[in-house]
Amino acid sequence: MISLTNFLVLGAALFCTGLYIVMAKRNAIQVLIGIEMMLNAAILNLVAFGRFDKSANGGQIFALFAIVLAAATTAVALAIILNVYRRYKTIEPDKIDQLKD
Repeated sequence: MISLTNFLVLGAALFCTGLYIVMAKRNAIQVLIGIEMMLNAAILNLVAFGRFDKSANGGQIFALFAIVLAAATTAVALAIILNVYRRYKTIEPDKIDQLKD
């Protein structure tokens, strides 16, 4: 039987990995992948709390809501990255210093 602590440790490890990717990578796609890993860690924790909550499935409903929001934000972020690449020919956030052109 997997305990709640195991889920929380896995979620923390996944979140820390995503945070490291966001802080270390210079590619916008890799930064987006890191953000998705952090969101998945939060969703994993919500599902774990929902599993161990016997009275209501509130955690699973929040997890479903978070998955829908993550999909929507990813679509918007990819559209922004594609437009930035079309204009500046790079997806490295450090090289894009003027968005006002």
